[in-house]
Amino acid sequence: MTDTVTTHAVPEPPLPESGALETDVADKNSPGRPLGAPTPPGPVPGRPARRRRRKPRAYPIFRVVILTLTVLLFIAPLVWMLVASFKTNVDIYDSNKTFFFTPTLENYANVLGRNNYFVFIFNSFWVALSSTVLSLILGVPAAYAMSRFSMNRSAMVVLMARIIPGVSLLVPWYFIFASLRLVGGFGVLILSHMFVALPLIVYLMMSFFDSLPTELEDAAQVDGLTPIGAFLRITLPLSVPGLATAGILSFIFSWNNFMFALVLSGANTKTLPVAIFNFVSYASIDWGSLMSAAVIVTVPIMVIALFTQKYVVSGLTAGATKG
Repeated sequence: MTDTVTTHAVPEPPLPESGALETDVADKNSPGRPLGAPTPPGPVPGRPARRRRRKPRAYPIFRVVILTLTVLLFIAPLVWMLVASFKTNVDIYDSNKTFFFTPTLENYANVLGRNNYFVFIFNSFWVALSSTVLSLILGVPAAYAMSRFSMNRSAMVVLMARIIPGVSLLVPWYFIFASLRLVGGFGVLILSHMFVALPLIVYLMMSFFDSLPTELEDAAQVDGLTPIGAFLRITLPLSVPGLATAGILSFIFSWNNFMFALVLSGANTKTLPVAIFNFVSYASIDWGSLMSAAVIVTVPIMVIALFTQKYVVSGLTAGATKG
């Protein structure tokens, strides 16, 4: 009897696909991954790769449109003022000559030559400069004291003076200064402008001094300086951006102020905003001369703001954080 031996075929292991073989070989050859580490999932054969989601373009377009409309909204009156200053009154009222007209310098000759506007320019500059300098001299030490000694009640008084509208004080001021026979002089205008400029400077410089570390002053006093010497030699030079910001804003306010100068100024102390009002009469308005005078008032402030913009921005942002 013969025994029959049955043999079963052992199935061979399936060969890996070409993509997996290449991946394993690449993983073995890559020095950054250990031999037993799992391989990252690759693209599935037959399925398209996923594309990155693109950000919608509607928001950038919307932002550009809004910014363009905002810029046009603020620039359009300035452009119209500048264009109208080179027109005659007849051309200003004629809608067909909005952009195409014959320019003339008669309005500027009328403002600068016949109405003697150089005197008004000097008056505005003198009042603005004097009120700004005096407010800085008085306001900076006051702001330093309130900041370093935590004089919260005094700071609240300054804030209240900043909130009170100036028109509510015109009648008492006029009564007091008229009794003292001071109405019509430069001193009254400077004092009235300082009422608004001084709280503004104190409020801005307080936040700026709060952001400066006190360790610098302590180190200066250890080296032998007095508190006043540390303020003059250490703190004050570091606060130049804040001083520039407060001074520029105070000067701009005083240059553009109309209400105080209208009530308290005299014939020889008129400022530019009040002098512009002379072109408005009961029966008519000299639009050409009015626009040219407005250009003369606006151009110096625009030049100052253009060249001092970085100081204003740095001064306002420097006092926004402590330490």
